[in-house]
Amino acid sequence: MKRKILIEKTEGQIRTFFLENDEIVEIHCAPADEESAGRHLLGNIYVGKVKNIVPNIGAAFVEIESGVNCYYDMKDAEHAVFTHKIGKKPLCIGDELVVQISKEAVKTKAPTVTGNISFTGRYAVLTHGNTRIGVSSKIPKKVREEYKERLRQFQNDRFGIIVRTNAKDAPFQDVLDEISRLKAEYEKIMSAAPTRVCFSCLRSAPPSYISDLKNVYMEGMEEIIVGDPELYTRIQAFFAAEIPEKEGLLRLYDDSAFPLGKLYSTQTAIEKALREKVWLRNGGYLVIQPTEALTVIDVNSGKSAGKGKNEEGILKINLEAAREAARQIRLRNLSGIIIIDFINLESEENVGLLLKEFRMRLAGDPIQTTLVDITPLNLVEVTRKKVHRPLYEQIRM
Repeated sequence: MKRKILIEKTEGQIRTFFLENDEIVEIHCAPADEESAGRHLLGNIYVGKVKNIVPNIGAAFVEIESGVNCYYDMKDAEHAVFTHKIGKKPLCIGDELVVQISKEAVKTKAPTVTGNISFTGRYAVLTHGNTRIGVSSKIPKKVREEYKERLRQFQNDRFGIIVRTNAKDAPFQDVLDEISRLKAEYEKIMSAAPTRVCFSCLRSAPPSYISDLKNVYMEGMEEIIVGDPELYTRIQAFFAAEIPEKEGLLRLYDDSAFPLGKLYSTQTAIEKALREKVWLRNGGYLVIQPTEALTVIDVNSGKSAGKGKNEEGILKINLEAAREAARQIRLRNLSGIIIIDFINLESEENVGLLLKEFRMRLAGDPIQTTLVDITPLNLVEVTRKKVHRPLYEQIRM
């Protein structure tokens, strides 16, 4: 698969576009203003204070700065790192502890924080609280077993290691060196935390466009095109320090007469990704409607209605709708509960074919996405892990 990344600075935002086989498959937007972009970033680590505990939902609310109360799952208290402990219970109001932003703020909701701190590198993730040695399932089984065996030296009761997909073709020594760096960073923060005052930011995550580059799967990457000289300089410095072997992929596009956005029609791509209606090639269409609780995707036969209501024709529409729905979920960064109302099929075999196709397409999403089931009302339930804001919120923030 051919991959490409476009990064442009426009309308007060830095916008990153991931392309696969020349088609835009992901869009990420962040404020260009340094101060706005650096506030409450995913991955930031703080000394927070427990302000409230709500036992009936198994949660606490932890303040990371004055007036910013974040959701905290009480299960995390088992591995919490306290800088100041009030009582003997696992978690008490007034406790001060180390937390990390695990989900960005959404609409009026503050960020979600966790006590299971993680340090993410290009090849591996160090995880406090989860002590297992794991390897990405996308790495061949034989290589996975080799990694698990060779990393036994890091087995301990404080943190674990997860080897990422990017490590598949990397020299083992490079992975080992990175894990050592992550371990040193972990030890430094854990030893410094008890000496810091409440609301201290112990670690600031890099700007989101840098994190995107660190996390992206590089196999098949042809080029990374940056449409702003200042931005190019920052990204070049990141590559020189973190991924020097990939620095040759960077290219500055600096043509004021015909900007990068016009060359690749990025504004048109965003406009299409914000529309409620998405047309399918066979004449059908999707209607995508996000709500507060979930997102609904309705499949309609549209211009195909005149071709008859035969089972074969309906299956054809549904199969294309499944492919497009999976693409739109990733493109728009829809998350949480997603309900898809396909056109009803009578044959159980055809329902099985539809679910198989949809499941396969969802598996290509780098964010954990699960096809849960099909209900008695023929509604397909999907869940997708919430990490970043959906695209429609990123554009309007």
